[in-house]
Amino acid sequence: MMREPARQCVACREKRPKRELFRLVRDPEGEVIIDIRHRADGRGAYICRNESCIELARKKRGIDRSLKCRTADELYDRLKGYIYEQT
Repeated sequence: MMREPARQCVACREKRPKRELFRLVRDPEGEVIIDIRHRADGRGAYICRNESCIELARKKRGIDRSLKCRTADELYDRLKGYIYEQT
């Protein structure tokens, strides 16, 4: 049986199975997108699917640091929206 790959959250730094995290990607044009299927090309970062990690990442600029670019506050709101859609 294959083990599922683990990834580290940019906010809380906990390692979790890849499927439990959101993947964010900086595409070649420099835009940050939420990669639902975990297949987009570009530099990637992972964040837990909970509001506390999203707020922590906003406060500490964890996504900016991981993707080496500035992210808009709108991205954090979209991530929260995905959480509420799934519940």
